[in-house]
Amino acid sequence: MTTNWTPQSWRDHEGIQMPDYRDGAALAAVEASLSSYPPLVFTGEIDALKADLAKVQAGQGFLLQGGDCAESFAEFHPDNIRDSFRVILQMAVVLTYAGKLPVVKVGRMAGQFAKPRSAPTEVQGDAELPSYRGDIVNDIRFEAGAREPDPQRMLSAYSQAAATLNLLRAFAGGGYANLAKVHQWTLDFMGQGKWARAYEEMADRIDDALAFMAACGIDPDRIPQLQSTPFYTSHEALLLPYEQALTRSDQAGGAYYDTSAHFLWIGDRTRFAGSAHVEFMRGLANPIGMKCGPSLRPDDLIRLLDTLNPGREAGRITLISRFGHDKVAAGLTPLIRAVEREGHKVIWSCDPMHGNVVKSPSGLKTRPFERILGEVRGFFDVHRAEGTHAGGIHIEMTGQNVTECTGGAAEVTDAMLADRYRTHCDPRLNASQSLELAFLLAEMLNEEMAERRAEAA
Repeated sequence: MTTNWTPQSWRDHEGIQMPDYRDGAALAAVEASLSSYPPLVFTGEIDALKADLAKVQAGQGFLLQGGDCAESFAEFHPDNIRDSFRVILQMAVVLTYAGKLPVVKVGRMAGQFAKPRSAPTEVQGDAELPSYRGDIVNDIRFEAGAREPDPQRMLSAYSQAAATLNLLRAFAGGGYANLAKVHQWTLDFMGQGKWARAYEEMADRIDDALAFMAACGIDPDRIPQLQSTPFYTSHEALLLPYEQALTRSDQAGGAYYDTSAHFLWIGDRTRFAGSAHVEFMRGLANPIGMKCGPSLRPDDLIRLLDTLNPGREAGRITLISRFGHDKVAAGLTPLIRAVEREGHKVIWSCDPMHGNVVKSPSGLKTRPFERILGEVRGFFDVHRAEGTHAGGIHIEMTGQNVTECTGGAAEVTDAMLADRYRTHCDPRLNASQSLELAFLLAEMLNEEMAERRAEAA
């Protein structure tokens, strides 16, 4: 995997979707500082995630990956971290209860600061300025000084990621994720709609099961799996100077780990042959993802897999499909067949967000819930037809009470979008829509697992 590879060998390849820093000396100084900082995550955690993902790949688990479209410095607050975490916990318990499968929980958190853009510049009125590329690069304010890429922002991103990880670890291991608190994860503003009531009924059944265990002499408080939960972080590895600076060698085995996150992915725009991002990722020991959109041909996918995982290591590769609700069947089927034919070991995950962006009559970007759900249904239908495991979901969501995606039981209309449209980049599902999606997804997962159990009987 690491033949002719070093953490800096990506610099000899074509790097796109990264800023041009005017002050090279300032950039080098920031990279040197980051290289001396402690790792944000640890190699043992990364290896544990890869082992969990190997089980997902074998059909013995499900990957739930969700979080912010783009984390911001301005909205950094412990309540926002807590609320997104608790919605992911809710979604995970719904999926676990329905599918009777362990759910691997991975947040788009503590590092999702960089964003690819469709154009290098943005025009407003008579002014043209560099595009906003995420808070790790520049500021969203449309001002010349704010839009100038600043390497110092990488240090701010590191600090925020470290603080976020510290809080997530406390939540995951300090009792907040205790299954006995399943009722307490519901956010107040979610009200008593259909899916909130369904969640409460399910939580009541979990409480009954815990009480039954206690009555049988099994103390739930002494079972670690009920007291805490593994929780991992991920982001798109877009800003390679930052990623390289946080790459460390495991001295025991000689492998290289990017310690900025447990899981990293390559975007749809940067997964081409000769890409600096592909070159960087091929040498890492981390589990990695790759977005697969309509422009990806089966033969190109196989060549990329041969580059990124020549040893066919289980748990290393997650393919994240993003086609759109009306294109998923035609686009995904040939990719699955090519991967199956070549014997590559991958997890198939569905990103139903990026292919379903529309501009509303009000002019705001949105993602209709019905289209999101349509792509998820199509994803499961294709896998059932091909006899493969629909292994995961990858969504942009938040625990905040936003109005950014229309539809769903929350009945967000176009007229309501501007009420709480707070995203720094793309529209996100709110907590109510996320929970609704989890229940509908659980039905599909339960159907798949029932079919597999019937075939095995």
